[in-house]
Amino acid sequence: MGTYNWYENLIKPSWAPPSYLFGSVWSILYLIIFASFGTVFYQVAIGRIPWMVALPFVLNLVFNAAFSPLQFGLRNNLLASIDIILILITLIWAMIAIWPYLRWVTYISIPYLLWVSFATILQVSITYLNR
Repeated sequence: MGTYNWYENLIKPSWAPPSYLFGSVWSILYLIIFASFGTVFYQVAIGRIPWMVALPFVLNLVFNAAFSPLQFGLRNNLLASIDIILILITLIWAMIAIWPYLRWVTYISIPYLLWVSFATILQVSITYLNR
């Protein structure tokens, strides 16, 4: 069974959005992430922000990159749930860490935070329904 069929056959909550919506939302969010995280990494590179401030941003990218391989490659809902919780935690940490330096990064990350919060609830629900 292909990855698409596997995901489509999972039990999902009635409020789950259609699969095609995820690509559109993530396309917009990746632009926000590129601009905001890129600015943070640049500011760290030129010494305006301590490197420890970038740590949650780096971890967030690592966990974000791991999600699809865990969910769709390994087809492991539990690991994907743990991963998306880590994405949410590192995003909140990043938003708090950058606040004293670049408040606009915190503000522009709000759509990402809202989507990841929703996606976390969705993924945990899917994991529970398909246990």
